Amino acid sequence: MPLLGFAQAGNSGHFDDNGFPAGKGWDEVALPSASDEHAYALEISGDQMKPAYRDGDVVVVSPGTPIRRGDRVVVKTQAGEVMIRELKRRTAKTLELQSLNPNHADRALAASDVDWIARIVWASQ
Repeated sequence: MPLLGFAQAGNSGHFDDNGFPAGKGWDEVALPSASDEHAYALEISGDQMKPAYRDGDVVVVSPGTPIRRGDRVVVKTQAGEVMIRELKRRTAKTLELQSLNPNHADRALAASDVDWIARIVWASQ
């Protein structure tokens, strides 16, 4: 499965327009199989997502898996920001995201500001 450090995920060229892995810089990791052929893994760096994820944890992201309220997701904005949050609410106009770290603020984004969103289906905790 393709693996990329989360800190590199915001750099251009690592994803195509649909949020699928693309370009160079990807490594490989053996993880539980995912039913999505476009699934990939991200390695967490730093402690900005504690207590949910720690430095070195690996999450498997599945762009093809349906997303529901309460799911942990990876979101890429039109401005190029990539973030991991919990989906609180999604409407045709708005995406409400809860921070995984209580020290960081929740976010509300206009749907038009979101490039893509994909569900986290597994974590190496």
